[in-house]
Amino acid sequence: MSAQKFLQDLEKKLWTAADKLRSTLDAAQYKHAVLGLFFVKYVSDAFDIRRQELIAQFQNEDHDYYLNPGDYDSDAEYQAEIAAELEIRDYYTEKNVFWVPQLARWETLQNNSKLPPGSEIVIKNGKESVYTIRSVGRLIDDALEAIEKDNPKLKGVLNKQYGRLQIDQAKLGELIDLIATIPFVHESLQAKDILGHVYEYFLGQFALAEGKKGGQFYTPKSIVTLIVEMLQPFSGRVYDPAMGSGGFFVQSEQFIKEHGGKLGNVSIYGQEYNHTTWQLAAMNMVIRGLDFNFGKEPANTFTNDQHLDLRADFVMANPPFNMKEWDTGVADDDPRWQYGKPPSGNANFAWLQHMLYHLAPGGSLGLLLANGSMSSNTNTEGDIRRALVENDLVECMVALPGQLFTNTQIPACIWFLTRNKKARGTLADRSGKVLFIDARNLGYMKDRVLRDFKSEDIQRVAGVFHAWQKGEGYADEAGFCCSATLEEIKKHDFVLTPGRYVGAADEVEDGEPFAEKMARLTAQLQEQFARSSELEGEIKRNLAGLGYEC
Repeated sequence: MSAQKFLQDLEKKLWTAADKLRSTLDAAQYKHAVLGLFFVKYVSDAFDIRRQELIAQFQNEDHDYYLNPGDYDSDAEYQAEIAAELEIRDYYTEKNVFWVPQLARWETLQNNSKLPPGSEIVIKNGKESVYTIRSVGRLIDDALEAIEKDNPKLKGVLNKQYGRLQIDQAKLGELIDLIATIPFVHESLQAKDILGHVYEYFLGQFALAEGKKGGQFYTPKSIVTLIVEMLQPFSGRVYDPAMGSGGFFVQSEQFIKEHGGKLGNVSIYGQEYNHTTWQLAAMNMVIRGLDFNFGKEPANTFTNDQHLDLRADFVMANPPFNMKEWDTGVADDDPRWQYGKPPSGNANFAWLQHMLYHLAPGGSLGLLLANGSMSSNTNTEGDIRRALVENDLVECMVALPGQLFTNTQIPACIWFLTRNKKARGTLADRSGKVLFIDARNLGYMKDRVLRDFKSEDIQRVAGVFHAWQKGEGYADEAGFCCSATLEEIKKHDFVLTPGRYVGAADEVEDGEPFAEKMARLTAQLQEQFARSSELEGEIKRNLAGLGYEC
């Protein structure tokens, strides 16, 4: 079975099964319950894989860790020594595998989650101790607490709320059994790839289930992919100041792997205000084995910047659109407002300037904003946009189709900015020019309310952008893309809506003379009017037969 088919079958099976268990919790709570257990499953499985490696090494006389059976008086003594060695933490940490205490190992959770309250189990971590089961939720919380205690890197990352969930405890036991069925074996996929995919899929499904609130932690994959494909973050520092669950980092990892790059060449920096979302992002990174710096704590990007000295090579974000009352506690002369103080009533240009402030001299940024940011002259917004254009910072504007987001119907666009448009490497000199792309007609309706990009849509937009950057093979296309000069933008009063520049697409001539076409269409319309009249009469007669007149 291909990897793609394997993953598609798996995600459908798991979501269908998991959704049946969601009877008493809302999607937001259930999300944390499911994803937290995914995390325990991952660290426990990674721990078990390392244990199996060690057992093989202890018995391999060519390996440095070999334990010679001849050195022991009996096989029982030999097996006891192997068991003792398996509990030495350094064997795991040397391979960047999290140490999982026995209470938190998956087999402990699965084997004991059906026990009645008051049951006692023996836990052996070097020395034996007795653990008393109070509830499944409390068992999971204590398991998470034990993982955090033994792995300082995970401090504060795990959501220990299971004991307080208003859910039938038996449902948690069923959830553990369900997650235990995830097959982590495939000929071309590693265990962390499979679980990482499932984690991301569930994030998307939960975002749909939560509706408007779902957009606070999840950006649709196709939009994230489009921005990543355009910016191509092969190496350097990648930063997202409104990271949600970390989608841009996950997609950057995917991009690097697909293009043969090295993950170690990228450093990840993020910030998130919502505590539980910050935890989701941290787990998302750990599951994929990605190092990250999300600051000391969840915090407000505007009032408690966690990366003050960071200058990133790539900055990507999907912040809340048109956020109001964002500037309490922010100084009017904050150094980030180099191009003008953003208005209190809208944070769009605050996000943009914050990202620009953290951009390295040769760096690039991609930012999703509401369409109003391209044309608004409310308060200082028009002046800031003009300053950005006049300083030649805007590189590309992309107008997106509607209905791409689960949480809002507000039309959106992507701003791409760079501090350096001069020729360098494979890039041509783009000084004094801005590329406009009108992608509103791309994509397809994936269901009744949501639109999505096809892979070829993403490649088309990214391909045009890269051709323009390199000065090779690019040409304006009416209705789709246009390279405009700063003088032309000035004539449009610094409005950056792509539709103003790309114009209308050329109509394809169908060869039918105008007079003949009008005659044909008029006759067709008359037939439809006549049919409409017949149906109206028929409906009225039927209603009259039932005693209703209209």
